[in-house]
Amino acid sequence: MSKITEEISRRRTFAIISHPDAGKTTLTEKLLLFGGAIHIAGAVKSNKIKKTATSDWMEIEKQRGISVATSVMGFNYGDYKINILDTPGHQDFAEDTYRTLTAVDSVIIVVDVAKGVEQQTRKLMEVCRMRNTPVIIFVNKLDREGRDPFEILDELESELKIDVRPLSWPINIGAKFKGVYNIYEETLDLFTPDKQKVSERVEIEDLNDPRIDEAVGEADARKLRDDIELIEGVYPDFDENAYLAGRLAPVFFGSALNTFGVKELLDCFVKIAPSPKPVVAQERQVEPSEDNFSGFVFKIHANMDPNHRSCIAFVKVCSGKFERNAPYRHIRSGKIMKFAAPTAFMAQKKNIVDEAYPGDIVGIPDNGNFKIGDTLTEGEILHYKGLPSFSPEMFKYIENTDPMKSKQLEKGIQQLMDEGVAQLFVNQFNGRKIIGTVGQLQFEVIQYRLLHEYGAQCRWEPLSLYKACWIESDDAEALEAFKKRKHQFMAMDREGRDVFLADSNYVLQMAQSDFPKIKFHFSSEY
Repeated sequence: MSKITEEISRRRTFAIISHPDAGKTTLTEKLLLFGGAIHIAGAVKSNKIKKTATSDWMEIEKQRGISVATSVMGFNYGDYKINILDTPGHQDFAEDTYRTLTAVDSVIIVVDVAKGVEQQTRKLMEVCRMRNTPVIIFVNKLDREGRDPFEILDELESELKIDVRPLSWPINIGAKFKGVYNIYEETLDLFTPDKQKVSERVEIEDLNDPRIDEAVGEADARKLRDDIELIEGVYPDFDENAYLAGRLAPVFFGSALNTFGVKELLDCFVKIAPSPKPVVAQERQVEPSEDNFSGFVFKIHANMDPNHRSCIAFVKVCSGKFERNAPYRHIRSGKIMKFAAPTAFMAQKKNIVDEAYPGDIVGIPDNGNFKIGDTLTEGEILHYKGLPSFSPEMFKYIENTDPMKSKQLEKGIQQLMDEGVAQLFVNQFNGRKIIGTVGQLQFEVIQYRLLHEYGAQCRWEPLSLYKACWIESDDAEALEAFKKRKHQFMAMDREGRDVFLADSNYVLQMAQSDFPKIKFHFSSEY
């Protein structure tokens, strides 16, 4: 087995996704705890403890207690190298999450036992389904009152449209929660509410072992046996191939805050989750085990370090071995580039790396050379695909409130737009800049970051628009006629493409019927 094949087989690259508040960042921390990457779990939400979560490190995240940018963290666990991408759960940052899903091989979905499946989770599951990404579900917060586990399983099946198979099972929930029986390993773990240490494991032979009765009491032991019998009768046996094909989701139960049920999830995950898979480029399918390096930029982050105005492009390695200082071709510009200081992340701690393998995420310092979706190779012309920008749903004019700082504002807007947080359109009629986002919270984040990272002040002015759509036509005259007629509603995006700003659904429908030769697109990938 070649070195590269061996490295690929030990890689597990996955994203953790969920609705806000389901406990995603807490779960990420606990996984890092088992990987020995951090030594103390901080209570994420509590302001009393100043050790905020390792993966939420942008200033605004610490204030709000929410994750707004995807964090990348790598660590070793046993023989495996694990790369976690912790994504924002808040729907205003869904774009960032969709993009992250293009860079992972599998996904863990966190569901709150009391709330069940929420809207945002459904949307994210659709993205996983489009790509046949394998999914494991972790039902969290079992130490709080919640719904019956069987009811949760039914809801997961109907809402996420996927077959499920429990691989662990809770003994009661809420105040009476006693522990979890691990169906996959046939072990019993007893619960003690403690955020820093892992609960005790009871050695048992099988489900009929009297030690279970001693540990949890006869009534609960009897109920556990009945539940497991029901599970074996109702749910199909766990089929690893169905999981890898994205048709079956294994389900684990636990409490991330109390570090309970997390190790079971991790142990099973490293065994069954896929190592990096082939990636489809426009030209051909690229196998991870190929000799030549290739990778793509799936995210750009401005100001990782507030002391240095630097952007970092996150590159997912798709094939071959990435090496520091080796010459790579930037496909879009045709330039040959060398990277002297590529980094790997442990949340905010960056270490310079000399090599990286498929499945790894490498941070490359960026002075404006990269855009999201750019491909790097050893020379072959490849274009990795599948990184769309969607039409924004909210729009505001952005105005400079400090004329002395217009350069800083320009630069700030450029860099933040490079991150893909929001989209910039310039109105062709009055030359004003319009920012489009998918949620209200992004306007606050942009304003906050412009002030704190660039020293630029802006204010927002209301703008009532329904949709921005990219337009094109094979008939140049028809396009010209459309732009003349709608000149007050025409804008350009950063690529110089024509964008029509429709102020209502009715106006959009009328435009579509009056101008049959114009094609209207609602995502920038056309």
